[in-house]
Amino acid sequence: MNVLETIEKRRSFRSLEKTPITKDLIFDLAKVAVLAPSCFNKQPEKFVFIYEEPYLGSVKKALSKGNEWAYNASMIIAVLAKETEDCILSDRKYYLFDTGMSVAFLILRATELGYVAHPIAGYDPTKVKEAIASPDDLQVIALIIFGKHKKEIDPLLSEKQKQDELERPPRKAFEEFACLNTYCLNA
Repeated sequence: MNVLETIEKRRSFRSLEKTPITKDLIFDLAKVAVLAPSCFNKQPEKFVFIYEEPYLGSVKKALSKGNEWAYNASMIIAVLAKETEDCILSDRKYYLFDTGMSVAFLILRATELGYVAHPIAGYDPTKVKEAIASPDDLQVIALIIFGKHKKEIDPLLSEKQKQDELERPPRKAFEEFACLNTYCLNA
């Protein structure tokens, strides 16, 4: 599969089935994530791969209402970073951008390997930090819900989530997010 095929195949599915998680898989995902570019190669991202009980269960308790589908995750990856561990150039703070690129690399590798890696923002960061024993000075940027896609739609999903399982949600047209040469009002 080439990069374009992987990008086109990537979906944020919510219907998941359990799958074994191995350390080889984790090391493979981490190896790719660390290859992402970052400002002056500072690599601010930290990943906690949570796949064993009772740790996985503790993190699941931090999920927000509406994310009950994620209880079927085989692994949850906590993505953390610290603002001061990356470039700060005037008012530009790069840690979120650089961490996001690393997450994108990990998600694409997971997709290439046949997994779902669905990033979410619906969680209590304090509970996540407690569950994973994170230092206070790190920010939980996202959780990545990880597993295998199940063809049967999870009955816990809302009607919109069920529709999104069946068909990729619409994407913006070029002129809604991109401009040529100068900023355009439609973007």
